[in-house]
Amino acid sequence: MQTVEDIAKEIVAREGGYVNDPDDPGGATNHGVTIHTMRRLGLDLDRDGDIDAQDVRVLTQDQALTIFVEHYFDRPRIAALPAPLHPTVFDMYVNAGANAVRILQRLLRDMRIDVDVDGLIGPQTIGATQQGMAAAPDHFVDAYGIARRNYYYALADGRPASRKYARRRDGGKGGWIVRAEEFISPRFHLTAAEHRERTARWG
Repeated sequence: MQTVEDIAKEIVAREGGYVNDPDDPGGATNHGVTIHTMRRLGLDLDRDGDIDAQDVRVLTQDQALTIFVEHYFDRPRIAALPAPLHPTVFDMYVNAGANAVRILQRLLRDMRIDVDVDGLIGPQTIGATQQGMAAAPDHFVDAYGIARRNYYYALADGRPASRKYARRRDGGKGGWIVRAEEFISPRFHLTAAEHRERTARWG
């Protein structure tokens, strides 16, 4: 079983280095840590009195690992979920914050398991997730990954500027979809043709 530190290292590697894409609502990002997160945590790394893109640039991988474990795994209580879900929910929490939990909660509701969709991991969500895992032990993690993939497609449906993250220029799967499918069994991956059909409405 992977440790949370192992999972965090994989997330940092997946996120890559410094980027500042004007189409990304997250703004300047380094190792997956956004400028918004750094401002929320008060991380003025260059000690110049403000937190800007330069602070994001100088963030180290080790600092990113610490932020992820403390603020994106421990604080939201992902450890309280069944262990097989830890890698995918943790990865999604880094990418989408509390929406990672809302996706889980909506999945549970689709399974007719009563749970509030509030983005919080409390006793109700913990119990409901245990119930969901027990009901579909061989498929629940895949179902969550597929729900992640659907979430990304839906984001791109509603925000044209984000479509480049879901579909490459050549029409293939973009980074968001590839990322989601890293946590889905290969038999449930979309074929290239299925992906193109799903994104055809985008023009």
